[in-house]
Amino acid sequence: MPGRPFLQVPGPTNVPERILRAMDRAVPDHRGPEMPALTGEIVARLRGVFGTRDGEIVLYPGSGTAAWEASLANTLSPGDRVLALNIGHFSHLYAQCARSLGLAVDELEAEWGSGPPLAALEQALRDDREQRIGAVLMVHNETSTGVTSPVAAVRQVLDDAGHRALLLVDAVSSLASIEFRFDAWAVDVALTAPQKGLMLPPGMGILAVSERAVAASRQATTPRYFLDWGPAIEQIHRGYFPYTPATLLLFGLREALRMLDEEGLDAVYARHARLAEAVRTAVGQWDLEILCRDPDQRSNTTTTIVVPADVDSDEVLRIAVERYDLSLGVGLGKLKGRAFRIGHLGSLNELEVLATIAGVELALDEAGVAITLGAGVGACQRALAPTTAAAVR
Repeated sequence: MPGRPFLQVPGPTNVPERILRAMDRAVPDHRGPEMPALTGEIVARLRGVFGTRDGEIVLYPGSGTAAWEASLANTLSPGDRVLALNIGHFSHLYAQCARSLGLAVDELEAEWGSGPPLAALEQALRDDREQRIGAVLMVHNETSTGVTSPVAAVRQVLDDAGHRALLLVDAVSSLASIEFRFDAWAVDVALTAPQKGLMLPPGMGILAVSERAVAASRQATTPRYFLDWGPAIEQIHRGYFPYTPATLLLFGLREALRMLDEEGLDAVYARHARLAEAVRTAVGQWDLEILCRDPDQRSNTTTTIVVPADVDSDEVLRIAVERYDLSLGVGLGKLKGRAFRIGHLGSLNELEVLATIAGVELALDEAGVAITLGAGVGACQRALAPTTAAAVR
């Protein structure tokens, strides 16, 4: 099919040419003399993106799933009790990862499309008078439902309850797209992967680790070898790794972090907010439901859209990719066949969003959803037009 494919899933995202060129090089010696400068720059810039001054940065060749496991295996011991805030597919899988390591997991469930159950969390923490809960697990941006959870509010609940549980946060689909404040929110471990806001191909697990989490790792007895961050932190301080790193991805990551710094993180967050609001404005013209009910918690990286009961969302996606080379996110878990997702994060601009909305309208129309062609595109244009924005201001 001529023309470029439109990859508008909530990750992996499109990789800019500048990053591809940065990775297009001979494979370096991962123990060679250029590694300390490369690693040092990456660590310093990642601290800025996470919002931490002194947090340890750990880089694994792997994935976000490996980062999940590292966050748990390094801080907890088999039999330890953890609370998992289950608001969607990935927060449930984070809890499942903990169970697989022998941890005792209590999932505090909320209806998909809503934020974390803060009242239930507060009650569970206050009931734990002996402070046996070792950690609270949460997903900052639940990619399956399009809900961004208030990490600061979860931290406040922990503080108000006087509980010492660690706060472990999945920031896979939020970091470098939605503001993250590791130090200000007193997060103990934050984890991400490079294929979303960092604009890279998959292949790495990235963590920021607090001093408290490093101390916990010295007592944790969960078996670990490759994912043991002790040797990794020690080696990364010297600019190297205790395993073969994803060397070419490191060059791409350095370039991506430079691009984020050049744009400015505040501008990056504002761009994502503006593009996301334009997408939501378009959806409003289709008379379809956005799964996230609270406008203040709607994600700036992905929008989950519920289709009518007589429509199979998988059919909408099939038409989009086969007819228009437009890849959209499937409905996950209990949302399979009921919803689809538009990703709007990473390297993305106004024209790409408009083209995506136009393609979604064509797919919806062909799938039998009653919409007016052009209604969403027009609304999206008006939301993005400088004259409209100026009039709103």
